[in-house]
Parts: sequence; structure tokens; C-alpha cells
Amino acid sequence: MIARDLIASAHIHRGEAEAVLAMVLGVDRAWLYAHGDDPIAKAAVDRFNELIHARREGKPLAYLLGYCDFWTVRLQVNQHVLIPRRETEHLVEWALEQIDAGASRVLDMGTGSGAIALSCKASRPAAQVSGLDSSPHALDCARENAIALGLEVDWLLSDWFSALSSRTWQLIIANPPYIAADDPHLLQGDLPAEPASALIGGATGMESLQHIIQHARDHLSDGGWLLLEHGFDQASAVRAALQEHGFCAVTTRADWSGHERLTGGQWTR
Repeated sequence: MIARDLIASAHIHRGEAEAVLAMVLGVDRAWLYAHGDDPIAKAAVDRFNELIHARREGKPLAYLLGYCDFWTVRLQVNQHVLIPRRETEHLVEWALEQIDAGASRVLDMGTGSGAIALSCKASRPAAQVSGLDSSPHALDCARENAIALGLEVDWLLSDWFSALSSRTWQLIIANPPYIAADDPHLLQGDLPAEPASALIGGATGMESLQHIIQHARDHLSDGGWLLLEHGFDQASAVRAALQEHGFCAVTTRADWSGHERLTGGQWTR
């Protein structure tokens, strides 16, 4: 079978089929356009069909490819980590603003694949960046990404703040689990295949956010900032929680779609 017909036979989004075939053949997608009439070896056809079947069954494309492009870096991803979303790049942008304003010590909580921590480090090499996760498997993935990218990040195994003692940072960033346990969205798209611990924030979805807001004060230096990603309908609750726990300059920012997606506050002693 030739490449063009093989892609057409997949019956999934053409771009996804092209990405899978390019990965199987070890070429870039541009090669497929130039060689659409080239015959594909049977072993490659079989592997392509195996992966396409997995995609039709709901396995996320990023897990099939083994990587995801985020910010300016390519990250290895697997079933132990959340697939980085485009919306989270807004959190990186805000973090970089804070680093440029003087926040040289940065903590990324719930780092997963290391997407936020490594993006910050790649963009601001002088920053001292730490990445924290409660999952050893997630931290293994983050470490492998750091090695592949040649970036030095301090990786910490901790259930939120429990293992941090009295350490403090000038900037704490988090994209924590914020979906309610009974949210029907958990059954849609790629979400059923992703780790529930990285998605579900408790019965209401606010529990992880509230925990971070309550305890971040003990790990922020004077004037430090806490930046949070949250659900599109949680901004008012997050603002209220930050204000209740003494944060000032509380601000919310919208994502690409205009949804209130990020909220941050400053801690002053």
C-alpha cells in the first residue's frame, strides 16, 4: 500500500494519521507529502494499523506518539502524566513575567511531565526552578525530559507541601487537578485515558486548589506570587479563596478562548 492510501484508510483526523505514519517511518510529515505514492513495507503498515486501532479505541495521540510539543520544548509523555494543554502556556507566560520582575526561585507544583518547570527553565536559564509531584512515575518522566533537553531542574517528591519543610520560593506555580469527581467531561475525549489523580480535584473540584492556597503562604517569600490554573467556571471561587487567606493584588487572566483560566495573588508578610 502506498503512503497516501494508507493515511486515507485510517478514518481518523488526517493530521493525526499523518503524525502516526511519520512516527512509524521515522520521517517528518513533510516527507509524506513528497512521497505520497511510495509503497510502505508490510511491517510498517501493520504497526500503523495497530496504532490507528488504539487511537480509535480512545488512546490519546500524544501517548501513541510518545511526545507532545508544548511552549518551545518537545516533551516525552506517557500514561502516568497529564498531556500538556495549550491553555497552560498562558501560565508559563505569566510565570516568565514574574521571573523577569525578580522571582529567581520558582516552584512548579504537580509538575507531571515537567512541562511548566522545563518551559520556564528553557526560557529563563538563570532561574532556579524546582518541580514537585507526588507520583514517582511522573517525576521519572520529568527527569527524562530534563535530560533530553539538557536542563537542570530540582525535582521533588512530595504530596503537595508535606515534604518541603521550611523551604520557600519567590514564585509558586500550579496547574493542579480541578475537575469535580462527577463531572461528565471526565468521560469525554482523551480524559478517560489520562491519570485521574492529575484531573480530579475532589468532590467539588476545588479541594486541591484550596489546599494549595491555604498552605502556599508558608512557602512563599515576602512579596512572592502564587499563580494557579483552574477550571473555566472557578475563577470567582479561586479569587475569594486567595483573598480569604490574605493574598493581595489578586488577578484573573483569560485563556485563548476568553475563559477565565488563571488566577494569581501576591503574599506579603
